Amino acid sequence: MRKGDLYIFTGPSGAGKGTVLRELLAQDPGLFLSVSATTRAPREGERDGVHYYFISRPEFERKIAENAFLEYAQYVDNYYGTLEAPVDERLAAGVDVILEIEVQGAMQVHEKRPDAVLVFLAPPSVEELAVRLRGRGTETEEKVRKRLETARGELAYQDRFDHTVVNDTVENAVARLREIIAARRAGHL
Repeated sequence: MRKGDLYIFTGPSGAGKGTVLRELLAQDPGLFLSVSATTRAPREGERDGVHYYFISRPEFERKIAENAFLEYAQYVDNYYGTLEAPVDERLAAGVDVILEIEVQGAMQVHEKRPDAVLVFLAPPSVEELAVRLRGRGTETEEKVRKRLETARGELAYQDRFDHTVVNDTVENAVARLREIIAARRAGHL
C-alpha cells in the first residue's frame, strides 16, 4: 500500500488559504486536513478533535518535552501546534495529509520531514492582498497594515518552497494544486 504524502500549505493572511483548501478538500476525498492542538479555550460552535484538539497548558508543555509536535508556536498567550502521531497514522494508512500552518511552522516541519511537499499560496500582488484584507471589513486599518507588513516578510520565503501557487482565482489555484497532487501520486514529483 502507498504511504500518504505530507503537504505543508502556507501563505500570508488574506491569500485565501481557507477558501482554496475548502474547495480542494471538497474535490479530493483522498486528502485530510490536519487538526492543530491549542491551549486556548474553544469558541462557540468549535468541537474538540474537529476544529482543534483543545488541551491544557501543562499537557501541551509535557508534549513539547516529549517532542510530540511536528511544530508549535506561542501566539497571544496560547500555544498552537501540530501533533505528530495523528499525522503519522493518516500517512501510514495511505492518506495524503495537509498541514495549514504559518511560514515559520512550515520551516520547522520541513526540518523534521524533508520529504514533505512545501506549497506557498501567494496573492497576485501585495496590492491585491491589501484589497482583500480591507474587503473583509473585520479589522482596523492599523491591523491591516501590520498584516501587510507580516505578509511582505512571508513572501520573501517563497523561494524556499517546492511550489508557489498564485491565488488569482480559487478555481485556478485549486486546479494547480490538483495538478501538483496528481503528479506526486503518479510518482512524477
